[in-house]
Amino acid sequence: MKDLTLTPHIKLDQFLKWQGIAQTGGEAKIIIKQGIVMVNEETELRRGRKLVTGDRVTVAGTTHRVEL
Repeated sequence: MKDLTLTPHIKLDQFLKWQGIAQTGGEAKIIIKQGIVMVNEETELRRGRKLVTGDRVTVAGTTHRVEL
């Protein structure tokens, strides 16, 4: 039987908008594709990357901790 427990998550592009780093989804996409976004100290180029509580997103030297 499958575990039906859902882990709360947010997509990377949505998180950037939520934190005010990007004003629009298009802007978030550009920021991510520039290769300046790191998730847990690794460069992330996927705007749909699912983030969970405890993940760390770094943009331009500033780190934001995901709290869902």
